[in-house]
Amino acid sequence: MIPRYTRPEMAAIWSPAERYRIWFEIEALAAEAMAAIGAIPADAARVIRERGGARVANITEADIARIDAIERETRHDVIAFLTWLGEGIGPEARFVHQGLTSSDVLDTCLAVQLARAADLLIADCDALLAALRRRALEHKLTPTIGRSHGIHAEPTTFGLKLAGHYAEFARNRERLLAARREIATCAISGPVGTFASVDPRVEAYVAGKLGLAVEPVSTQVIPRDRHAAFFCALAVVASGIERLAIEVRHLQRSEVREAEEYFHPGQKGSSAMPHKRNPVLSENLTGLARLVRGYALPALENVALWHERDISHSSVERVIAPDATIALDFALARLTGMIERLVVYPERMAANLEALGGVVHSQKALLALTAAGMSREDAYRAVQRAAMATWTRLGAPDGRDFRANLLADPEVAARLDAAALDAALDPRRDFAQVETIFARVFGPDAAAAAP
Repeated sequence: MIPRYTRPEMAAIWSPAERYRIWFEIEALAAEAMAAIGAIPADAARVIRERGGARVANITEADIARIDAIERETRHDVIAFLTWLGEGIGPEARFVHQGLTSSDVLDTCLAVQLARAADLLIADCDALLAALRRRALEHKLTPTIGRSHGIHAEPTTFGLKLAGHYAEFARNRERLLAARREIATCAISGPVGTFASVDPRVEAYVAGKLGLAVEPVSTQVIPRDRHAAFFCALAVVASGIERLAIEVRHLQRSEVREAEEYFHPGQKGSSAMPHKRNPVLSENLTGLARLVRGYALPALENVALWHERDISHSSVERVIAPDATIALDFALARLTGMIERLVVYPERMAANLEALGGVVHSQKALLALTAAGMSREDAYRAVQRAAMATWTRLGAPDGRDFRANLLADPEVAARLDAAALDAALDPRRDFAQVETIFARVFGPDAAAAAP
């Protein structure tokens, strides 16, 4: 992922130096386990840990270049690393990688990296959830119009809008936790996964020290359904990001202007039009979400490997593992900042809510007429007549609002007088259950929380 969308903590997980440190830790732990069961000398495991540990702890760009140079000759990245490592360990290096195969190191390392990346993403979700909760409570009772198909539907509150996104990201957090559990899996089972050259106790020891579970049947590689599930979880989170970003983009449109991204002092919206205040953050998030979703498909295609292993998955994962986690980390952080600073215009929301002359209360009129004895079909026709008359004559000199058009209809007037209609259309009824919904989403304390 390009530096523009890369945050340091996530980038560090995928750096060559960190990868080599994890590779060494796997090798050192395996050597310790082998020494404990008498497979290699105890002194050898100690020397590997001390000399090799010092070598990787102080790894430099020159060391990385040296490993790269060895790989250009060997055409094998793990062998290149082991050769470089052996140069610093000495004769005891012959006990490094005893009975292991490259996939034992590569797959276990990737599990460590993805688990660490998931920890950062879960923390990102926590920060976003905190921001959404605060803004939702702030606008718990801020009236606005709900839209379906982009058209005014019925009143809601801006807090309820945000509460819905909060609930989604709470589910996304659970998805990330599940994905982390599934991907945090170790395999130290040797060629074709039979443990013919390495004792299963070595795998158990390495897994325990790294905080990983043991892969039951590795077939030399960890089965890629685990990785597919991980990247699909990231894709679902990305879709949630885009859903919220699109809401902000729509609300910021000039014709709507109910909310907008914070516009920093000195910020410029256009090289040609000085008046522009564009939703650049949410548009950027839409694009990043497309990228992360795009990585799910190759992860799914990686599941079908040949026999006990091939490496068709390897090139894919070298790209998608850092890119998907780095992009999602950046996107979650950007979304959190956008929500924290989101500028909300309650007055504009109120104006838009009343912009269609009250037709958004049509269901209340329908229910009141059916309660008064009119058939649903007749009531629907009468309410729709009043609504269409309001809609088509809105702003005209002889135009009437929805309430007036209802009372002018003989069928409606025969069932409801002005007082009964006003009681039915009372806007306070729109939000009677807001507290119930907030208690569901945020817990019982949210109902009593001050906005």
